[in-house]
Amino acid sequence: MIYITGDTHGDINRFKSPEMKKLRRGDTLIICGDFGFMWDNSRKERAAMRKLSSKDYTIAFVDGCHENFDMLEELPVSEWNGGKVHKLRNNVIHLMRGQVYTIEDKKIFAFGGGHSQDYDFRRDGDWWEREQPTHAEIMEAIGNLRSNNYRMDYIITHEPPASLKDCLGVDVLQRLEVHAFFEDIIKTCRYKKWFFGKCHIDKHIPIKFYAVFNNVTPLK
Repeated sequence: MIYITGDTHGDINRFKSPEMKKLRRGDTLIICGDFGFMWDNSRKERAAMRKLSSKDYTIAFVDGCHENFDMLEELPVSEWNGGKVHKLRNNVIHLMRGQVYTIEDKKIFAFGGGHSQDYDFRRDGDWWEREQPTHAEIMEAIGNLRSNNYRMDYIITHEPPASLKDCLGVDVLQRLEVHAFFEDIIKTCRYKKWFFGKCHIDKHIPIKFYAVFNNVTPLK
């Protein structure tokens, strides 16, 4: 079974919830950004990663706005279920931007990154320009969608499509190229559901959009 949840921000207690304990050997948990367990290589963080690596299921995440991109990009790129990834551990996997993965016969398009709402407070410290998707990443994503005839089962992002801002009650403070790209996906791609994590709420926006945070949602 494939499950979806929202930002974990390096909080190991999220994996102790009753919903998480339902996951079994062979399952895949996809986190919609801000994974946060690769941040400072502290003793606490290393202990948390050991706990995650002991899980019987796979933990896969798109990057969000609160990741240490220097550490992520030091990892070698490998292939997993048809797309490019960084492997933090054998069962802990970073889904790279614009890739298409086939998991349990489901085609999943993944695209992390976005814009930090707290940029003004972080820009002189723990902020990385690489949080914002590049034109090259978007062009690679378009090529991958095209080669799959613009047909996906699920779309997983951190940032929501900008057109949903009124439904979510949030403002889009900065227009990025990725916002226009996501609007194009809405128009050109056929998919069942779109999940995103940035807004830190659990909310269904009819018909196809799902903001996720604490809930652990099975894909059926």
